[in-house]
Amino acid sequence: MQAEIITIGDEILIGQILDSNSKWIAEELNKIGVSVYQITSIQDSKAHILKVLNEAQLNSDIVILTGGLGPTKDDITKLTLAEYFNDELVLNEEIVTNIKEMFAKLNYPFSAINRDQALVPSTCIPLKNNWGTAPGMWFCVNNKVIISLPGVPNEMKGLMGDSVLPKLIKTFKLPFIIHKTIITYGMGESMVAERIETWEDNLPDFIKLAYLPAYGKLRLRLTAKGIEKELLETSIRLEVEKLFKIIPEIIIGFDDTETIEVAISKLLKEKKQTLAVAESCTGGAISKMLTAIPGASGYFLGGIVAYQASIKISELNVAKELIERFSVVSAEVAEAMAIGIQQKYKSDYAIATTGNAGPTTDLTDKTVGTVFIAIATPTMVFSKEYFFGKPREKVINRASTKALELLRKEILKN
Repeated sequence: MQAEIITIGDEILIGQILDSNSKWIAEELNKIGVSVYQITSIQDSKAHILKVLNEAQLNSDIVILTGGLGPTKDDITKLTLAEYFNDELVLNEEIVTNIKEMFAKLNYPFSAINRDQALVPSTCIPLKNNWGTAPGMWFCVNNKVIISLPGVPNEMKGLMGDSVLPKLIKTFKLPFIIHKTIITYGMGESMVAERIETWEDNLPDFIKLAYLPAYGKLRLRLTAKGIEKELLETSIRLEVEKLFKIIPEIIIGFDDTETIEVAISKLLKEKKQTLAVAESCTGGAISKMLTAIPGASGYFLGGIVAYQASIKISELNVAKELIERFSVVSAEVAEAMAIGIQQKYKSDYAIATTGNAGPTTDLTDKTVGTVFIAIATPTMVFSKEYFFGKPREKVINRASTKALELLRKEILKN
């Protein structure tokens, strides 16, 4: 069962608003077993709406439109749908009553333009809107369903929840769609793909794998689709167990709630250990990631953003001679910073970062994108050099995530 989502509105195409409706609708359809074939955003144009409707009916069983149902002259969806179905608009008295009752509660006057909201194509099934004046409309033609909803998010969501989703479940025999997302850190997409190639090649036909890379992490999403829910759930579980045996060292957890900082939080709490951070090029980004986790005060002692060399010297006891000899962007200074913050706060572990985030290299000879990350453990200190490229935001994000990856590995060793 496939659906197409069409959002109507010039405001989307000129970048004035984000199309959050499509994302939400797609998620809700997926929960009931409907796959989204395509999402399209189009302008407020009769010709464009008619063209896209013709194409959508060829591709999908369900077409959902949002937008263009307001009371003003620029809202043309309803008139266009009437033309598309060779129909005419008729006044629906139930909708009139609904609007009048809503306005009475709000002490708003009821006018002719509000009455026009109750004009709908005669062949549609009106869907009562409890959050606004524009009703939803349900059409069924040649075993295809076309649904038109307001573009206002709370009205669209209300109509989807109260009317559309229950009616789709009742109308169609829908399969189950089950997703399981595994979160990994510390290994690139191509390398992961190589490691799990044999496992991926032997997945059951009804399970598909998607690679979803982002800064510093890779999500592996397994999707199972079929009519036997128990079989799908069991198969997904068994495949995840196999995957854990292949790449256990880089798997953090499941879904987007299990981030690298959450994993570190659990480890430090479990081991009753502490952490401090000395940041230069990351400018407090690591501390922000750590303190976003509830209960971080139980293991995160604090941090210093030692941006200038003088602060590295005065607050972290980095030797002036070390900076003069190796420059602030160096392995030696990164390690000295990590030891300095570890000793200052008496923490079990410490992270330090120093590098060139750009756009200039300041007083160093290191290229933009070069970062040194140091980790101090209860028994040793080490550092690694990385090149994260450009722009500045990318360098900061990738350096912060990589620092936490290195820390996690060390905690797991001890």
